[in-house]
Amino acid sequence: MKKSVLFLFFALMLLPFTIAASFQVEKVSSNEVMIKSVSGPAIFDLKVKNLGSGDNFQFYNLLGFSMAPKGTVSIGTGETKDIQLMIYPRDDFDYNGFYTFEYFIQGSDGTKQSERLTMKMIELKDAFETGSGEISPETNSIKIYLANKVNFNFDNLKIRFDSPFFKLEKEIGLGPYEKKEFIVELNKEDFDKLTAGFYTLTAKVDYKGKEADVDGVIRFVEKDIVITNSKDKGLIISTQTIEKKNDGNVVTEVETVVKKNIISRLFTTFNQEPDSVERNGLTVFYTWHSDVKPGESLNVIVKTNWLFPLLVVFFVVGIVVLTKQYSKTNVILRKRVSFVHAKGGEFALKVTIIANSRAHVERVSVTDRIPHLVNLYNKFGGERPTRINEKLKRIEWDLGNMDKGEKRVLSYLIYSKVGVMGRFALPEATAVYEREGEIHEAESNKAFFVAEQRKRDE
Repeated sequence: MKKSVLFLFFALMLLPFTIAASFQVEKVSSNEVMIKSVSGPAIFDLKVKNLGSGDNFQFYNLLGFSMAPKGTVSIGTGETKDIQLMIYPRDDFDYNGFYTFEYFIQGSDGTKQSERLTMKMIELKDAFETGSGEISPETNSIKIYLANKVNFNFDNLKIRFDSPFFKLEKEIGLGPYEKKEFIVELNKEDFDKLTAGFYTLTAKVDYKGKEADVDGVIRFVEKDIVITNSKDKGLIISTQTIEKKNDGNVVTEVETVVKKNIISRLFTTFNQEPDSVERNGLTVFYTWHSDVKPGESLNVIVKTNWLFPLLVVFFVVGIVVLTKQYSKTNVILRKRVSFVHAKGGEFALKVTIIANSRAHVERVSVTDRIPHLVNLYNKFGGERPTRINEKLKRIEWDLGNMDKGEKRVLSYLIYSKVGVMGRFALPEATAVYEREGEIHEAESNKAFFVAEQRKRDE
């Protein structure tokens, strides 16, 4: 009886050694990750050395994670085998950070050995990093990148970059810890109104139908750029347009100065009132100040209208010319007409020509013409005509010499048996005379009369 109890005691003492498999496990890989919501596994590269008897061994866990290799792996006595152990995520497992995973290696006889592996559980967005170089208003292109921060292979990765400066779509593969860069051509009009500072660069990644937003930063460095454009057009009405555009990315104080003289300033207008007006001698300076935002402009339009002063100049010149011409005229003719009541009810007018001599003149001859619609009445006032040409409807007076200040009055009557209505015009009378051996000519004004219909006297 004592021998039986002793045998049972030793059997129980040796039992753990008979049921335990013996392995030496070395993890070759490092920084393994499991990305939640992504079907890809965490992959561990192991070197497994069998310190016991050769057998077919199975790898498994009691935590509900799918594993590979599936089935059994044959490892001989003393053999070292490279095993790639893959652990697939669980949909119901919500954990972030480092996680220690326990698994077992079991032989066909039921002997087993437990091992532990540590991996990092992350979201898809935490696997990437994006960013770019600096950008300025003068930059024509920018270099951006997407980096894989973890030990995980992403194939067929779709990326959509989005920022206030550009948009870009790419489809790439990205190996563990790999970084890929892209050159993006920039269009100045897309960001000409943005101010300097830091802007978000978003890379929307799509891997096997799962999406995540990865945020980076673009630094828009300060640049003070003001471009001045000036245009002039017009001669009589001159227009000057001055544009000062902020092509930089900071709010800039812009100054515009326009210079005018004391004459042109009287005929100059502006599209906006200047901030200051200063006079220095005969020059006047107009100044505008404004804080201009990026992409905006300060526009000053200056119009100088020379039409009015030119009209004044032309008027003055005309007066001077007429005055000089008048001063050179030695004989002045003035012609007027007045209505005369005729006994027979005919339409009759009295035409009067007054000749004034402003200097001594000789051989003065005055000629007047009669309109074709009327006839000459053979009765004259003042000087009697020297010649009358009925056919040519012309009357001439030879007045001889005239002294300075002398006046002669010539008059005659015209009539028409046909009623005349409306505006009745008589042509100019002409004087030809001699002064200091030279022949001169002078003309009178035209005479007008407005006639209304009248009943003939019974």
